[in-house]
Amino acid sequence: MGTGHGMLFAVIGLVVLHGWSLFPALATLHYYNFVLKEANFTKLCSTKSMLTVNGSFPGPEIRVHKGDTAFVTVHNNGTYGVTIHCLPSIANKSAAGNFTNLLRSLASKDHPVNVPLNITKRVFMAVSVNQDPCPATAPCGGPNNNSLTASMNNISFASPSIDILQAYYGQLTKKNAYLKRVYNTTFPDKPPYMFNFTGDVGNNTLYPSHGTDVKMIKYGAAVEIIWQGTNIGAAENHPMHLHGYNFYVVGMGDGNFDKKTSPSTYNLVDPPLVNTIGIPKKGWATIRFFANNPGVWFMHCHLERHASWGMATVLIVENGRTEDERILPPPGGMPACSKP
Repeated sequence: MGTGHGMLFAVIGLVVLHGWSLFPALATLHYYNFVLKEANFTKLCSTKSMLTVNGSFPGPEIRVHKGDTAFVTVHNNGTYGVTIHCLPSIANKSAAGNFTNLLRSLASKDHPVNVPLNITKRVFMAVSVNQDPCPATAPCGGPNNNSLTASMNNISFASPSIDILQAYYGQLTKKNAYLKRVYNTTFPDKPPYMFNFTGDVGNNTLYPSHGTDVKMIKYGAAVEIIWQGTNIGAAENHPMHLHGYNFYVVGMGDGNFDKKTSPSTYNLVDPPLVNTIGIPKKGWATIRFFANNPGVWFMHCHLERHASWGMATVLIVENGRTEDERILPPPGGMPACSKP
């Protein structure tokens, strides 16, 4: 779905796709109606108000077979805007109905490995927990009386008042030229300067810049992204997630990524295919994918506090040449995500 106006992420439900069975099921239609609302919810002996889906958290399960069509209607009765995206799991069962496996990480005839080998777009992203200075007359209560923030390549993502997907589509249709001011296409391919990311970082890039900076990707590009953890602020295992894509985790290691030696450890034969990967604490992880799904895709740490602090960016995969390689237009009558 791209990016949304709010920075609140609601778990609507788990999509379980059944792959193999003794008797293949006929394709069927499924209809789901989800109502998001604030409700008192009790977990671990504590009751608090939270966003629930049909009164529960996590939300209801969506269970379908390969080839089925599911229509999901979501009513947002909460107080914030939300983003919606699928996190599908593959439930493979034997003919006897036993070995359910919710993690697709091995190659098979139905899931062949197609790892990009000749990379045409490479991005190195350092992820950090940072600080923003506060006036001496109004300290914020964080480290050094500053406020906490987070960044990728020393840029803390600033949520725009107009949805990026809406702004980007307006530019494609040559409507509302002023929407170009909603975001900048200047997200860098590497940090402002290189240093010992996992060592004694001192005050290196402690204070990031703030902006709605996105990374433009050509359709069909063979993309490699190297996520580098840092000791800035506090070292952490960051679960990085990309909307719109599954990706291959081809490498992972401790310490600083070394462009000469680290690639020799890559698994380009049968790497796991996922949509979220934890960057090791004081370490790095490398992913690869083909940019074959045009659109506006949010990339962020799945620790919601870090995402709300700005550990995020947006990948805009540009249109290709044919109709099948172009972003779909919004459905007729669909209300705007936000008002200009």
